[in-house]
Amino acid sequence: MFKKIIFWLIRILLKIIIFPIVRLIWIKQVNGLENIPKNSAAILASNHSSYFDFICLSAISHRPIYFLTAEVFFKKKFWKPIMLATEQIKIDRYGEDKKESAHIAIDVALRKLRLGNLIGIYPEGTRSQDGKIHKAFNGVSKIALASKVPVIPIGMVGTFEIMSRKEKFPHFNKCTINIGSPITYSEYALGDNLDNITAFIMSKISRLVEKT
Repeated sequence: MFKKIIFWLIRILLKIIIFPIVRLIWIKQVNGLENIPKNSAAILASNHSSYFDFICLSAISHRPIYFLTAEVFFKKKFWKPIMLATEQIKIDRYGEDKKESAHIAIDVALRKLRLGNLIGIYPEGTRSQDGKIHKAFNGVSKIALASKVPVIPIGMVGTFEIMSRKEKFPHFNKCTINIGSPITYSEYALGDNLDNITAFIMSKISRLVEKT
């Protein structure tokens, strides 16, 4: 019971204090927010340049987003309670059985989607070293094909300048979030080829990043 109360307080703190501060200080503009469905399942797929991708996207969403999240966040004293309170999905990239960890994470994501939730995923798998988009993995394609829900491409512009992976503290720069139109199952499932689907999704994300 005590843990449930703590988690509830964390969620309230994020919603009424942290997220409004993030929107005020670090977010310049949000385009296409209406493309995130109000009450149905979707996969939000974004480029990944900073810790602030997760923070800023959560701050502007009108619904909770359950991100596939690296195991390191579940080991840090500051981040662990937030990850658990907001039910983020742990994926162990460096464990003895990475494939099994990925399989478990995908299963959890699919269960969330079947319940009509929003799943967040960074197809590149980790933060960019230079702020540019790099080769993506096929996790997003696997989840999309298995769930048959729309994929919402998102371009995060400026979060690398807020806080790159080499920095420990954020700068007071602002970012723009470009949210694209949903990619439906009929659009992305052509041929069921994972590499092609991932490339198709990443091409949509790239265009949104280039849109200023």
